[in-house]
Amino acid sequence: MSVTQLNSLQPAPGSKRPRRRVGRGIGSGLGKTAGRGHKGQKSRSGGFHKVGFEGGQMPLYRRLPKRGFTSMSRHLRAEVRLSEIQALPVDEIDVQALKQAGVVGHGVRFVKVIKSGELSRKVTLKGVSATAGARAAIEAAGGSLVE
Repeated sequence: MSVTQLNSLQPAPGSKRPRRRVGRGIGSGLGKTAGRGHKGQKSRSGGFHKVGFEGGQMPLYRRLPKRGFTSMSRHLRAEVRLSEIQALPVDEIDVQALKQAGVVGHGVRFVKVIKSGELSRKVTLKGVSATAGARAAIEAAGGSLVE
């Protein structure tokens, strides 16, 4: 087993290729037009245009109608089922506890409990809202909601 010295390190064979020298004669394979073809805007120096430019024609992104938007508030809100609360090991549940348990994402700021599934133990919800049905189910199990 030979130990490689720092002064003898070199790239793996075939990993480095020589750079392409365009416009340097017939023998290079990229002489004369230098791989740019004949005539036209792209063949000339400085002959590139901005992204989406269609030669003066009204570009596609301006021809299409403006329609709708994505509300960022939907990323801040999350819904939690009663069955997910039932599975949590803690009795005092707030947004932070739900984040740590992985029930809601880390960007979530507002959580609402919906009536889906069963809740058979006493839990206290702090800073979490609930639908009317979910509130009734939590209170029926002996729990409470603190806004």
